[in-house]
Amino acid sequence: MRIPTNMTEKEVLDTMELVVDRIAPRYTFYCYDVYDIKQESYIICIEALERYDGIRPLENFLSVNLSNRLKNFVRDNHFIGDANNNRIKVLQPAQLDYEEYLIDEDDETEIENSIDYNHYTSFIDRFLPASMRMDYLKLINNIYLPKNRKQDVVDKIIEIIEEAGYEKG
Repeated sequence: MRIPTNMTEKEVLDTMELVVDRIAPRYTFYCYDVYDIKQESYIICIEALERYDGIRPLENFLSVNLSNRLKNFVRDNHFIGDANNNRIKVLQPAQLDYEEYLIDEDDETEIENSIDYNHYTSFIDRFLPASMRMDYLKLINNIYLPKNRKQDVVDKIIEIIEEAGYEKG
């Protein structure tokens, strides 16, 4: 890793962490989780340091570089052109499909006897709509989420839990 002459290694790593924590979560979709995208983002930032000229702030340089590389990744791997040369999204958020889940299809009362706090996440994953998956992952990974979207996810989670017979505590 090339360290700019006017910075220490710690300053560079702190700047990288700031940039990665701010930008990477925006690109968590489909099968990529926050941790995977952050690891790739660190690699992208380390590679970009070789091209850093020191003219502008390192944070700006890394932010632009990381954003562009992640946008290119999405463009190259998750869109195709249609007959009119329009871009069509290939991958959509997936609904999780569990072979083993909390409710026995034949006996829905089993959930009342078997659920505990460690199983809430699995239970919520099973019933949470795919359209809320990215926001839910940001919420549980303590990543910034706009207040209204955060409230939508929380309301849906409460609804799922209440439908299972549990009351909001």
